Amino acid sequence: MSDAPKTDDELAGTEQPFVQHLMELRDRLVYGLMGLVICMAGLALWPGPSGLIDLIAVPIRAHMPPDAKLIAVGVFSPFFIPLKVLLMAAFLLSLPWQMYQVWAFVSPGLYSHEKRFAIPLIVLGSLLAYVGIAFVQFFVLDKMFGFIQGFTPDSVAATPDIASYVEAILSLYLAFGLAFQVPIVVILLVRLNMVSIQKLKDFRGYFIVLSFVIAAVVTPPDVISQLALAVPMCLLYELGIWGARWFVKPPAAEEAAESPQA
Repeated sequence: MSDAPKTDDELAGTEQPFVQHLMELRDRLVYGLMGLVICMAGLALWPGPSGLIDLIAVPIRAHMPPDAKLIAVGVFSPFFIPLKVLLMAAFLLSLPWQMYQVWAFVSPGLYSHEKRFAIPLIVLGSLLAYVGIAFVQFFVLDKMFGFIQGFTPDSVAATPDIASYVEAILSLYLAFGLAFQVPIVVILLVRLNMVSIQKLKDFRGYFIVLSFVIAAVVTPPDVISQLALAVPMCLLYELGIWGARWFVKPPAAEEAAESPQA
């Protein structure tokens, strides 16, 4: 009887039954939900739902009359809107934890050289999402509402509905948070050998056009927010190309790092 052929694949023999994968997925979802609930409880204590509403309302109230306030048209808006904002803020606060749960679920199927760059990408992705949301809160909204309110006639009282306002800014948070992940996507594409750095450089002109198309679709119909999304996406694309050089090793160097020391 001949011996079984040897393999250098470090993942060989580590396959788990489908039920085991479902149990692991369940555990990760529970851990993620627990992190979300803890963050919601903390934010409910401070600054509280009302404090969160006051925070996100700062950009538009800066361009409203001093005694003007946002209005609640819906019967249940005073209850559901603060709850919605609290849930969104808790998710953003727990974002690194949620991303870690995703990584912990897929990490058993990754090679060791793939695991080494996972944690840095999780940290970088979380930071970029926070930077994108802060960019919206402290720059985009102020300029956008200043531009829009400049077209409001003197005979019209600009008193937006809190539900439509929250929906608009949450969509901007989501759009910018995802758009600021461009470097992560670029690095992963290169790291997974799906595209080369030179091809990314050649695609630069098409990506600039694509950025402005995406900005025109996902942002309100004003030039301020569209430029505020498209221009950073182009810059972050260049950042991703630059960062890919640090995360990607030549094949020879990677094999040398994986081989055991004599």
